[in-house]
Amino acid sequence: MLEHEPQSATQLSIIRQVKFCAGHRLFRHESKCAFFHGHNYRVDIEVIGNGVDSVGRVIDFSVIKKRFQGWLEENWDHAFLIFQDDTNALSAIRMVEPTKYFVMPCNPTAENMAKYLLEQVAPHVFKGLDVMAKRVVVWETDEACAVAEKKSETTNALTGELQSAVVVDRR
Repeated sequence: MLEHEPQSATQLSIIRQVKFCAGHRLFRHESKCAFFHGHNYRVDIEVIGNGVDSVGRVIDFSVIKKRFQGWLEENWDHAFLIFQDDTNALSAIRMVEPTKYFVMPCNPTAENMAKYLLEQVAPHVFKGLDVMAKRVVVWETDEACAVAEKKSETTNALTGELQSAVVVDRR
């Protein structure tokens, strides 16, 4: 149970890093990323809650690992991420046996992957817990990442959904 503390100007969050390996190609990319290739991805997920538990935690790191990394291992690890409109890639990957692939509603760029993890996966895997994902960073290489972050903690009055933003860091 979370202990709801008196109003504070401090928002506590935790960040858990997880890793997975996956292949993809970028549909209609103008350069070499149009070819099938893979990455050793690193994902940083930032989680916030409504206070801390009796131990003083927003949530135990192991819960994030079990639920979030569990989803990644089951769905994306050692799989090809394929855009649903990329019929050529889908036809090719279906010819390979055995095969593991995940059909995405968008082109599997680091930006879209971060947004998908924040908006679709995190709410699903953290359902029933008193926490929510605030930010997801997908590192495609050691030098390049994409960030999806909640714009605010207020809901959009028209849709009732939390809004998000995608930011790219190309260090």
